[in-house]
Amino acid sequence: MGIDRSARLDEEWELHRPAVFGTAYRLLGSVTEAEDVLQDVWLRAAGADLSEVADLRAWLVTVAARISYNVINSARVRKVGYVGPWLPEPLLTGPDVAHRVLIDDSVSTAMLLVMRELPPPERVAFVLHEVFELPFEQIAGVLGRSPVACGKLASRARRRVAGARMPQRAGRAEREEVLRAFRAASQAGDLAALVGLLDPDVVYVADGGGKATAARAPVHGVERVARMLLWFGTHRPGDRMEVVEVNGDPGLATCREGRPRCIDTVEVRGGRILAFLRVANPDKLPGHL
Repeated sequence: MGIDRSARLDEEWELHRPAVFGTAYRLLGSVTEAEDVLQDVWLRAAGADLSEVADLRAWLVTVAARISYNVINSARVRKVGYVGPWLPEPLLTGPDVAHRVLIDDSVSTAMLLVMRELPPPERVAFVLHEVFELPFEQIAGVLGRSPVACGKLASRARRRVAGARMPQRAGRAEREEVLRAFRAASQAGDLAALVGLLDPDVVYVADGGGKATAARAPVHGVERVARMLLWFGTHRPGDRMEVVEVNGDPGLATCREGRPRCIDTVEVRGGRILAFLRVANPDKLPGHL
């Protein structure tokens, strides 16, 4: 049964907006790019005849995926020449944030890094089928392949994701406790305390994009990582460091005059930091916090 196009959008856009944004963010790992996709989807929906669309959410998610797939394959996101390691743009997910998004393991920083290693068609098939439960017949329209082929893409993606070496995720309380201890040690410049917070297999990855001071390659080893954290000066006079929610998990934001200098997330194993991921590229940080 058809209904008025504009009335339907007015009633349902805000309901489905998180899914549209979430589709683009999972595929692109960029808040800025996802915002652009969100705007494109809205414009396309406003200009389309939706009277015969039975499932508006699925239609919107499909359009978001198609636009994102084109963006993935375009030169502007091929990160050719990107300086140093690339990390996803942090997505603030606390109660008072601009973007509402379905929060699950697929939006975690660790999972976004794994999904970025997938070939784009596998990434699209995985997100649409595993996260948003779209049928392969609908995914086929996004990728320009048969439903059977899309099923195989999703299956390969599941195997790749399952085979990725991701540690068992620590609980929120444990992460928050470790981050508070890290904040105290960092602000005090206490090298011994920092060493005690790091797992023997710790890795430090910093994304400065050539626009902020950051290590140009991952750093391994307790002593080297601890010294690196002190060397790059997590805390300076006038800085404010606080625990925030990033990609559904506790993280740290270091701000000066309300503007973030860096946002950190961690993977924790046995009460110690196994991976320390820092985004310092100003292009990836929110303007204010």
